Amino acid sequence: MSSLNKVMLIGNLGKDPEARTFDSGVNKTSFSLATAEKYTNKEGQIIEQTEWHNIEMWRGLATTAEKYLRKGHKVFIEGRLRTRSWDDDAGNKRYMTFIEARSMVMLTTRAEAEAMAMANGGPSLAAVSTAEQLNEPAATNVAKPKEAAAVPPPAADDEDDLPF
Repeated sequence: MSSLNKVMLIGNLGKDPEARTFDSGVNKTSFSLATAEKYTNKEGQIIEQTEWHNIEMWRGLATTAEKYLRKGHKVFIEGRLRTRSWDDDAGNKRYMTFIEARSMVMLTTRAEAEAMAMANGGPSLAAVSTAEQLNEPAATNVAKPKEAAAVPPPAADDEDDLPF
């Protein structure tokens, strides 16, 4: 029998990511993510229902989230549901369900992130990137944007055989 444990969410961070590095050197970053659904009830009122999700990221993904994500940023998260259990101080069994992220796509544009940072009085992403470049060794695996190659416009007499 096969099974599938997959979660896909698009939402906004409810707080800045909290990062932690374990003795083994493994990084973990966690944050809350809000997803919202709007619908109209029978009386014609627009109802917005917000769900909060606990997100955990590990290793390189955790490092990226710590560097670039901030409260309010929009992200697409793909991962799986996990449950952790423990006994509290009173001896009661406690459970926490969270999403262990496997991939992330940052949906907030750089301009939006800069505007949010300036509004909150925090450092801009440009300042963070510049500081990182000064502290990083010359050889990195970060892809640098390439300038767009000049593409000549199509000739006026080019006709295609497409029916639409």
